[in-house]
Amino acid sequence: MVETQDVHASETLRGDEEASGPLDSAKARQIIDGARKVFLADGFDGASMNDIARVAGVSKGTIYAYFPSKEALFSALVLEDRRAQAEQLGAYDDHDGPVGEVLRRMGVSLMTLMLDPAHVAQVRTIVAAASKFPEIGRVFYEAGPQFGQERLAVWLRRKVAEGALVVDDCESAAVQFINLVQGPHFRKMLFACAAAPAPAEIARTVDEAVAVFLRMYGPR
Repeated sequence: MVETQDVHASETLRGDEEASGPLDSAKARQIIDGARKVFLADGFDGASMNDIARVAGVSKGTIYAYFPSKEALFSALVLEDRRAQAEQLGAYDDHDGPVGEVLRRMGVSLMTLMLDPAHVAQVRTIVAAASKFPEIGRVFYEAGPQFGQERLAVWLRRKVAEGALVVDDCESAAVQFINLVQGPHFRKMLFACAAAPAPAEIARTVDEAVAVFLRMYGPR
């Protein structure tokens, strides 16, 4: 059964890579919006198609006309949210100015996204489903953490070329920066040990992370 589910998820993911698919439909987006609420509230295993239909305001038959299974619907939701994440994380291209100032803006923007309760709930849902559907976990990781790290590494290489930073391995430095700006906040929220920190606390954590980063990689 798990192999069949993995095939459904993988085929849905690949299909969306090649074409816009049913997500162009307003009705499909209505279903996905309803599914997002149910999946985030109940998790993948706890979510039922009856609940999704009720929250989305459609019939189960309408859902199946667009998505052949709960796995396919979940995959489409991951892909939809992946596109939104990519747009937000792509902002590295537009950042210019003093390195420390830009790193602070990047850090605050990233952590505001990561510490949003809806995002944390989504991560929990993906992690819980990834053992059954590793393709979904892979796509989420590539679209989120990996994409952000790669874009940051590109920006760091540009700053190294300009002489603003001294970094031997920009990929590794990008991972270090992202880990630094998280501080303890994301893990605490992930395990439901704390609520989202106030903006001032996020800014303080990011400032500390930038100071450490620049001590390591700033011009000597």
